Amino acid sequence: MSHPQEPHGGGLAGRLNWLRAGVLGANDGIVSVAGLVVGVAGATPDRVVVLTAGVAALVAGALSMAGGEYVSVSTQRDTEKAALELERHELRTMPEEEERELADIYQDKGLSPSLAAEVARELTEGDALRAHAEAELQIDPDNLTSPWQAAWASFLAFCAGGVIPLLVIALPSNALRVGACGVAVVLGLILTGVISARLGNARIGRAVARNVTVGVTTMVIAYVVGVLFGTAVN
Repeated sequence: MSHPQEPHGGGLAGRLNWLRAGVLGANDGIVSVAGLVVGVAGATPDRVVVLTAGVAALVAGALSMAGGEYVSVSTQRDTEKAALELERHELRTMPEEEERELADIYQDKGLSPSLAAEVARELTEGDALRAHAEAELQIDPDNLTSPWQAAWASFLAFCAGGVIPLLVIALPSNALRVGACGVAVVLGLILTGVISARLGNARIGRAVARNVTVGVTTMVIAYVVGVLFGTAVN
């Protein structure tokens, strides 16, 4: 018997998802900061202005990513705590039904009814909450998701990606600045595309092409807008 209140089979984020989120955060940092600094470079050749805008974009973007991840993971943590509290309540009020539910889960995984019942009984006698949390909710009661860990990971990942276009756009030569930034960004996006594809067992070529296309399109549009705006203002 399963209970509709519980997110059975939903699958909560594992360590691999943390790594994937870090790669995506770095990718976002590359594209966001590159789009802004290239756009500003299209509007003005003043390196100080470009760098100031880039640093502001890096700081604001990293803080925004960290704040958003903190709120998101805090919500997930609250959901995990609520699910565990519901499980504790059900184990106190209907232990036999919960044991049968655990046996059904293992039976669905391929165990015979008798073996599933024996496994459920032994696990329940050992640590009922852990047994149900791991089998039903995919939650480790002793290792809930950490909002602060997620926030810092997102902050650092965004900074790691965003610093690439920021450093290259600081080149003294205005003629080389935008082109060099574009090359650096493409290389960075290829790297994040390869890593994300491997983490997701996806086709590397497709992931890289999608990554680079989005990044290059962002920079081209931002540069054109910057040039048009700079021309209009001047």
